[in-house]
Amino acid sequence: MATNDLKLLGGWFSPFAVRAQIALSIKGLDYENIVENLNSKSDLFLQSNPVYKKIPVLIHGDKAICESAIIVEYIDEVWKNNGTPSILPSNAYDRASARFWGAYIDDKLYNSLRNGLFAQDIESKKKHFEELAEVLLKLEDVLNKSSGGKDFFGGEKIGFVDIAFGCYLSWLRVKEKFTGEKAFDEAKTPSLVKWAEAFVTDPAVKGILPETDKLVEYALAMAAAIPK
Repeated sequence: MATNDLKLLGGWFSPFAVRAQIALSIKGLDYENIVENLNSKSDLFLQSNPVYKKIPVLIHGDKAICESAIIVEYIDEVWKNNGTPSILPSNAYDRASARFWGAYIDDKLYNSLRNGLFAQDIESKKKHFEELAEVLLKLEDVLNKSSGGKDFFGGEKIGFVDIAFGCYLSWLRVKEKFTGEKAFDEAKTPSLVKWAEAFVTDPAVKGILPETDKLVEYALAMAAAIPK
């Protein structure tokens, strides 16, 4: 669907920008993808998100929408009747549940993963990666209960929780490179193993997730910039 008034201010390295890209892809929307330089932020970016000054920002005409989860909901709501799958469930309780787990992922998974990757000492890394393992076990349980035996948290199609979680898959691969341990344990999280395979090969996701090796280089540069 041609939509000449859509711009996404983001970054290839950002799981939150990836989240918005996947939602736009599910809805079949054309948009201008503008990669921001966070060390020299553009005037458009600063004017569009003057409060947090964070990516991503979706610009729809003369309106700016900030925060990735809100952007996903906005995309789903505005283009709900364009013949594409819904991202959020139609049932009110299921929508509330999806939002809850999306918030859980951004709190628990993001913080344990980020803190583990960039911790300055071995004990801290171990602590944060143990927390990450607990989060993944919880999400394994959530997937088993919510998927109805289908591929995704949302059932047969990628939904809100899938996007909220799946945007971190490339960063979880970075963790694999750093530690030599698989992100998903075949014995402990077999459903997540299958889910991840289905997610990355879905047509709406293909070509959006950043390359692991490129992210590794980015992560090493970030780690080197942290004051010792």
